[in-house]
Amino acid sequence: MSEYQTRPDPSGWAIGGLTFAASVLLIIGCFQIITGLAAIIDDEFFVVGQHYAFDLDTTAWGVIELLIGIAVVATGWGLLQRSEWAGIAAIVLASVSAIANFFFIPYYPFWAILVIALDIWVIWSVTRPGVLEQ
Repeated sequence: MSEYQTRPDPSGWAIGGLTFAASVLLIIGCFQIITGLAAIIDDEFFVVGQHYAFDLDTTAWGVIELLIGIAVVATGWGLLQRSEWAGIAAIVLASVSAIANFFFIPYYPFWAILVIALDIWVIWSVTRPGVLEQ
């Protein structure tokens, strides 16, 4: 851009969306930490029906959920501070969270689909032009 061209300010919807995305990341991270702890503490808490294509060990799954949750909470906090690293990390972690919750659908379908939808909202919010440049 030349020195006379300026980038338009992001809309209020985009700024509000970024704040919402940061808040949602904090909530998703806490939920994933709780889910991970539940899977680690009680191996039989999550029950899956027969003939599920992906037979995963619930304790290992709990550790993965716990680590993702901690990373997502840290990223949500960074996003509230409007850090550029947090914007990139939010996109990556929301994508990882959505994929991880895809595998969680047989255990808690409504919950997993809700978290996937929230992850998509986070990605949309963070990718709005100019939201992290203010």
